[in-house]
Amino acid sequence: MTYITIEQATVPNVDQLRQISRQTFFETFSASNSEQNMQAYLEERFSLEKLTAELQNPHSAFYFALLENAVVGYLKVNAGPAQTELQDANALEIERIYVLQDYHGKQVGQVLYEKALQLATQAQANYVWLGVWEENLRAIRFYQKNGFMEFAKHVFRLGNDEQTDILMKLVLARS
Repeated sequence: MTYITIEQATVPNVDQLRQISRQTFFETFSASNSEQNMQAYLEERFSLEKLTAELQNPHSAFYFALLENAVVGYLKVNAGPAQTELQDANALEIERIYVLQDYHGKQVGQVLYEKALQLATQAQANYVWLGVWEENLRAIRFYQKNGFMEFAKHVFRLGNDEQTDILMKLVLARS
């Protein structure tokens, strides 16, 4: 049996992070968006400069999911002022969980999600929250299965297209 391992990504991993970020985002959303909007988003959001700055942010962290030493997915979490929207000191945002299409259904997303929960518990967060595109039904089902509930919506801009994200959260039990 092959095990998925999780390793934190750091600035020296920026090229690997850029590659997995671009590939997974493209695989996930290219069929539902124009090529022009997709390319604009990939260039803006996943540039080496932007990813390096995100890796250097002390309130954000990236983790790679590795299968047989190959990066097959990744996680980005944000705390405090790095959160994209709520910026609640008692919350942790899952900004990104992406898995290569060839590894869907192989528990990679679940392992990354469990890493996010572990980080939230360590940070003594009251809840975990995220935004997910209203048309990404696979992701919505995944988060619902894991206990997340919808609490709001916001606009997500992909190129010049305004889309709606569902904001979801999971309140964490305190022991």
